[in-house]
Amino acid sequence: MIEIEKVYKSFGKLEVLKGVDLTVARGEVVSIIGGSGSGKSTLLTCINGLEPIQSGHIRIDGTDVHARSTDLNKLRRKVGIVFQQFNAFPHLSVLDNVTLAPRKVLGMSRAEAEEIAVRQLSHVGLADKLKVYPSRLSGGQQQRMAIARALAMSPQYMLFDEVTSALDPLLVGEVLDTLKMLAEEGMTMICVTHEMTFARDVSQRVAFFHQGILAEIGPPEQIFGAPQHLETQKFLSNVR
Repeated sequence: MIEIEKVYKSFGKLEVLKGVDLTVARGEVVSIIGGSGSGKSTLLTCINGLEPIQSGHIRIDGTDVHARSTDLNKLRRKVGIVFQQFNAFPHLSVLDNVTLAPRKVLGMSRAEAEEIAVRQLSHVGLADKLKVYPSRLSGGQQQRMAIARALAMSPQYMLFDEVTSALDPLLVGEVLDTLKMLAEEGMTMICVTHEMTFARDVSQRVAFFHQGILAEIGPPEQIFGAPQHLETQKFLSNVR
């Protein structure tokens, strides 16, 4: 599981996370919602060890992410992360983009890495785009390629940081369908999202962040149907 205990994170004098506590069990999908600047995306980068924390603990299967003794490169093999930006290498084909990390990080042979890449690209509906360059893909296809790239490392947990926010509205659905498929297959996921329908329909729990605090968390039917926190009520009244 992922255990987040009293985590504080600051950028200079700006306190972004203020004592966050959250536990995510294996197979669970937790969506994080809230306004801009509430600390949602920062939490994901702290979970993956991309950002240091000032205090508290984040543990993945019992390993303290921010302990000096932790091998972050090894730990990140367990935890895939997909950002708003696609971050594809434009000079590499779709297949080569997806095989790069398994070959360079895991030491796989080209044949082994390509077998996994083809399987994951087929999984997200891109089996016919293997030799295409990223510039020839739509935004939705590029984001699905980014998801396949993360899955090629065989992670046990996936973090998604507003992966539809940079997409044309017409392309959002195909990416959300991919996330729904992963959820149905039992992937443990933490999804920072502005897509309230996705959060309501796919998540086991929804967490509302406000000004660096986890203000409220509960089942979707409770958060969307009967929110307890005043700020949750205000937020949802503006996005529905």
